[in-house]
Amino acid sequence: MASEQRSRTRIVTALVPVTFVLLWSSGFIAAKAAVGGAEPLTLLALRYAIVTFLMAVVVAISAAPWPRTARDAVHIVAAGLFMQVVYFGAAWVSMAAGVGAGVNAVIVCAYPVITAIAAGPILGERINPRQWAGFALGALGVVLVVWNKLELGLGTPAGMAWSFVSLAGITVGTLYQKRYCAAMDPRTGGLIQFTVTAIVIGALALVFEDGRIAWTWEVILGLGYVAIVTSLVSITLLLAMIRRGELARVASVFFLVPPSAALIAYLVLGETFAPIALAGMGLTAVGVALVVSPRRVATGAG
Repeated sequence: MASEQRSRTRIVTALVPVTFVLLWSSGFIAAKAAVGGAEPLTLLALRYAIVTFLMAVVVAISAAPWPRTARDAVHIVAAGLFMQVVYFGAAWVSMAAGVGAGVNAVIVCAYPVITAIAAGPILGERINPRQWAGFALGALGVVLVVWNKLELGLGTPAGMAWSFVSLAGITVGTLYQKRYCAAMDPRTGGLIQFTVTAIVIGALALVFEDGRIAWTWEVILGLGYVAIVTSLVSITLLLAMIRRGELARVASVFFLVPPSAALIAYLVLGETFAPIALAGMGLTAVGVALVVSPRRVATGAG
């Protein structure tokens, strides 16, 4: 009985990252389809209003525990501002400016590289020469992809800049979440973050946009997918992985996002990648693999 339980646990543990990658990757495509018929912040505010309601129902049904102190709640809010407002807000503005879903995924793929580098001074981990080489390869790969897409007129420098703001958001947010929100329940913590994000994004939409939404099937289906699947399911899986796993291992699942997103974008949106962009994706993948592979130098090792 105990061995069967352990076997089921191992299967679930293995399936969670795979499920997360597939859902997260497809979220890029759904978002890209949705922002084609609406202003990005307006659509994103509506998305977070929907997911806040859904998560409130989950919390009420499951009687999930709330943060024990006001300080814990503040940390959860701070992490959410980076992981939700900055990451998703900038990503949607980027795609509304013409940046492809696959390109966005490649840029965000640099997240595990930067996270591993930043984990040195923040979490006390040392970075070895192999990992620095991985950082250089990953950065070069992202540059090749971005340069190729700009050369083809597929996106603007401003749009690409927003993609990198999005990258900064998820990097800082993940590091902050791991350090200060380790005991956060994904349900109540997610509800707090979704509620604050809905308020902040809604306020930004009122200031900077006109509230235009063309209710096409692409917008409806894309909005529904990102609200339920990407926000409710994917983010909950990500928060659970951050809570239970090592940060580098959690970050490493993003290694699989770009090829998965690129394949789905090709099948659904018809996005293509030139040979130089494919080479850039390959370099980024190799760089990420070098950085997040388990042969790390332990702190204080002699």
